[in-house]
Amino acid sequence: MSATPVRRIRAATLLALLALSACAADHRPRLQVQRITADQPSPSVAPSATPSTSPSATGKPAFKSLAWYVSQVPAFPAAPPPQPVQPAANGSAPFWHRVPTEQKVAFITIDDGGLARPPEVIDFIREAHIPVTMFLNSPAAAEHTDYFRQIEAAGGVVANHTITHPSLTGRSYASQKHEICGAADTLETLFGKRPALFRPPFGDRDSTTLKAAHDCGMKAVFHWTETVHEGKVRYQTPEKVVRPGDVLLMHFRPALMDDLLAALKAIHRAGLTPAVLEDYVG
Repeated sequence: MSATPVRRIRAATLLALLALSACAADHRPRLQVQRITADQPSPSVAPSATPSTSPSATGKPAFKSLAWYVSQVPAFPAAPPPQPVQPAANGSAPFWHRVPTEQKVAFITIDDGGLARPPEVIDFIREAHIPVTMFLNSPAAAEHTDYFRQIEAAGGVVANHTITHPSLTGRSYASQKHEICGAADTLETLFGKRPALFRPPFGDRDSTTLKAAHDCGMKAVFHWTETVHEGKVRYQTPEKVVRPGDVLLMHFRPALMDDLLAALKAIHRAGLTPAVLEDYVG
């Protein structure tokens, strides 16, 4: 056999091998080189890879965020049209643990103002439409006027809690009148309206307190029927239920958001609606 046919066979064999090699290269897995575009999710990442704590993943607000507190507020029926209780005209302001009414309402009150003023409380009261009465010491009101004005603008009412927060029992008429009238004068200057309701510090009072309060223009002097502290309602009666006309007491303290929410839930469990205290006092 001549050399020419042999070279042709070898050349043909080489071309066939090259063709097979090229074909094998064309059939490598394409996912290894596929480019992932912005609108095409990566095949290696499943939707469940988003953190479960993300609000967008769960649809729920973060725990104890403002949105969370608002979401926890029960739905209340509208408060009934007020039928104000008229205090007796006897030269002294009445002293009430609760408003003497059977209307299905209860009242949230917040005292002092000098210790703590959680900023988120303003938005909580505004967004959840919480009617509150603020019994303020006048120096705290003067120092933090803008804070309390914002709560007032959200529906809060300013009330009187003396100047220096003393126990009034046993003090002279002049001393008690100074504490009550002096605070009322300052609050009227700061907020443009003279307060009509008064709470003596610690709930301490005597007949002189009630006369001085009346002479300073206070319609009623208030104690309380429940206290709320660090998110827990403490009942003053064995029934452990909020009754129509009850007054719930809390303070401007760090846990005020929890206190407000606990009060709202207790009022709702009793089948009542939170209302503006001032509206139910004639």
